[in-house]
Amino acid sequence: MPFESMITPPDHMIGRPGLWFFVAQNTVLVHTEGGMRIPQVRHPDELGIHVDHEHFLGVLDDMPVWAAGLDSGAPEIDGMSAQMLFALFPNMDETTWALAGRAVQIAEWHRTHRFCGRCGEQTVDAPGERARKCPGCGLLCFPRIAPAVITLVERGDEVLLARGRTFGANPMYSVLAGFVEPGETLEECVAREVKEEVGVDLTDIRYHSSQPWPFPHSLMIGFTATYAGGELSLQESEIVDAQWWRADALPNIPGKVSIARRLIDGWLEKQAGR
Repeated sequence: MPFESMITPPDHMIGRPGLWFFVAQNTVLVHTEGGMRIPQVRHPDELGIHVDHEHFLGVLDDMPVWAAGLDSGAPEIDGMSAQMLFALFPNMDETTWALAGRAVQIAEWHRTHRFCGRCGEQTVDAPGERARKCPGCGLLCFPRIAPAVITLVERGDEVLLARGRTFGANPMYSVLAGFVEPGETLEECVAREVKEEVGVDLTDIRYHSSQPWPFPHSLMIGFTATYAGGELSLQESEIVDAQWWRADALPNIPGKVSIARRLIDGWLEKQAGR
C-alpha cells in the first residue's frame, strides 16, 4: 500500500505501533544493530525518549507514521545512533528514505518557526493545516519549499557536466542547477541558470521529472535541453570547471540518490539505443 499523507491521525490509528522518525538537527535516530531501521513503537516513552514536538505524517502499509522533533539533540541509546539522510539512503528502501526526508523538513520547519516573523508573537499549530499561526497578527507559516531546476544539456552525442564550488574537494561533475527566482517560470529559470553559469544558450527545454530534496528544503525539478549556441564561459563564483563529455568517457558523477544521476542515466540509455 502506498504512503497516504495526512495531517490528523484517524481515531483508529491513535496508540497503534507506528514508524517514528526522531529528528535532531537534520539527523534521524535509527536502530543500528542488524542494519539501519526506523523505530517502530506506540509512543516515544517506550524508548525513554522525550520529544519537543510531534507531527503525524500519514499512513504506510496500515501503519501510522510520525515525525518527532528532538530540539535539544539526539539521546544516547544503546543500539541506536543519529544518522544524516545521505547515510540512510543505501541502507533502506526509497519510500522510507523519502519519509525520513519529509520528517526532517517538517521537524526543522517547526523548530525554526516557533515565533512570528512579522510581529514576534509565539506561534501555535493551525487546526487542520500543516501550518503555524500567529495568534497576534494572524500570519500563517507553512513548511518552506524552495523550487530549484536541474538540467541536463546535450549536444549531439555529448552531455554538459560541471564541477561546482560547493562540491569542495570532491572531483565530482554533475548537471547544472539553480533556484527559481520570484516571477520566473521554470523554463525561464533553466535558460537563465545555464546561461549565467556556463554561458551557453538552450532550445527544446523539456520537463523530465522531480524529486523532493531535503537538503534542507528544496524541490528539484528536472529538465532536459539541447545546446543552441555559445562558447563555455564559467561563472567562477559558482563553477570550477565545465566540459562536454561523451558517454564512454564520463567523469565521477553523482550517486543514485539524486535526480542528477537519474537525468544522466536517462541520457546514457538514450545514447546506448542509438
